[in-house]
Amino acid sequence: MRILFSFIVLLLISSCSTTEVVDLIVRNANIYTMDDENPNATYLVVNNEKIVAVGSDENDLEAYEAKEIIDADQKTLIPGIIDAHCHFYGLGLNQQRVDLVGTLSYEEIISKVQAFEQENPDMQFILGRGWDQNDWAVKDFPTKEKLDALFPDKAVVLERVDGHAYLVNQKALDLANITVKTPSNGGAILKKNGKLTGVLVDNPMQRVDRIIPELSRSEQIQALKKAEDICFSYGLTTVNDAGLSRSTIELIDSLQQSGDLKIRVYAMVSNTPRDVNHFLDKGILKTDRLNVRSVKVYADGALGSRGAALKEEYSDQHNHFGAMVTPVAAIEQLAQRIADSEYQMNTHAIGDSANAVVLRAYQKVLKSDTDRRWKIEHAQVIDLDDIENFGTQILPSVQPTHATSDMYWAEDRLGSDRIEGAYAFKTLLEKSGVLPLGTDFPVEQVSPFLTFYAAVTRQDTAGYPEGGFMESEKLSPEQALKGMTLWPAYSNFEEEEKGSLEPGKWADFVILSKDILKAASDELPNIQAEKTFVAGVQVH
Repeated sequence: MRILFSFIVLLLISSCSTTEVVDLIVRNANIYTMDDENPNATYLVVNNEKIVAVGSDENDLEAYEAKEIIDADQKTLIPGIIDAHCHFYGLGLNQQRVDLVGTLSYEEIISKVQAFEQENPDMQFILGRGWDQNDWAVKDFPTKEKLDALFPDKAVVLERVDGHAYLVNQKALDLANITVKTPSNGGAILKKNGKLTGVLVDNPMQRVDRIIPELSRSEQIQALKKAEDICFSYGLTTVNDAGLSRSTIELIDSLQQSGDLKIRVYAMVSNTPRDVNHFLDKGILKTDRLNVRSVKVYADGALGSRGAALKEEYSDQHNHFGAMVTPVAAIEQLAQRIADSEYQMNTHAIGDSANAVVLRAYQKVLKSDTDRRWKIEHAQVIDLDDIENFGTQILPSVQPTHATSDMYWAEDRLGSDRIEGAYAFKTLLEKSGVLPLGTDFPVEQVSPFLTFYAAVTRQDTAGYPEGGFMESEKLSPEQALKGMTLWPAYSNFEEEEKGSLEPGKWADFVILSKDILKAASDELPNIQAEKTFVAGVQVH
């Protein structure tokens, strides 16, 4: 009898041991997996940073013993959001500068700069970002006289919201050795009555960049960690930073390796000869949280500052065409160099002329039998004939809030004919099959829910215009959500590890305050990321 009893006990222990111990179970959720074969689920099982199981029959959970169980209370759970084009480090830097986003007049800018200077009296170099003259009653570029009078002994550098123009005072001009005779190739140094106005567009900005004091390592770390906190609060788990130096990439890698930075970063290498040579020679750098496999190139400027390169003159400025900030020959040479490596080429192109140049350069060097996934960042204004050249080899990476920010004046810049090929998201999706979506923060707001709203409604948050701006180019809610999850993962060569909730992929996910696919359109901008997880660990 004693032997029989011992056998029964062993049998019971054996049966219990078949239960798999896991780190986390999230149950009672409304899960959109972004996996076409298993699109909906109610539970998610996580172990060792990755997804173990996703399903809808919660009886299956009896097979697991979890260290932590979260009841999602039927709230919506989606894959961790990926911003396909942003300036992550720039967002952090902006927290240390004058915030000029949303200012409605030059006078408001002046008052904000004065307040910042009073709070930071020892700062000899005042930096700010976010002004946009298109939002003012008088839409002309500002001039520097007020800054000269208020800050004669301190350099002031105020960056336009799109990052493609500076307003600087005379002190900054003197330090940068900029005079009325300074050449302005690849941009503009604006003058009025033969005198400098203080506005620099595109390439001449680099002269000022060289005199801006470098941040200390602790200040750089503070910027990165602040940016991470902001991103996690919006459900972002991966960010595609559109232009980083080698030193910043190495700092990010170091912080990730030490556990001090948890967000995943797809880093585009800034197009400087030394950095490009280093990374192309080194090859792809890939860790669990860092992916360095692309070079960021600028073809032209921005539409708002009339720096975007157009085939025909601007409709609102006679005999002005914008400018290529990188010469055509240089783009073609760099394309060949990158094509000979494993790297992607991701090129900023906004005007129809710039897009045509980049498309031709890509097509010239890409072989049809290889999988390269080169991107055109923004792909904003495109000749309708050139749109045909997008496809699986050449992907558009777009920012829906640019359409709703620019719609008030875009047709003034382009005219009624060219506007037909602008912000053509649905058409681009039809050509390429995937459409990665980003914000371009801090040019636009960080919130991916504003991205989603702009993509599906093409309206501002006040509901203007009725029916939406160029409403035939709206995306469906499902397309917009894929554009924030699966498609950017694909564009990064990361679709096997993130972008959808499937066994074996990273446990990066977000629990939302509302059902993003079923909420009323006016509720979309106010959706919140209630909980954000990276590798199964709650980070927000």
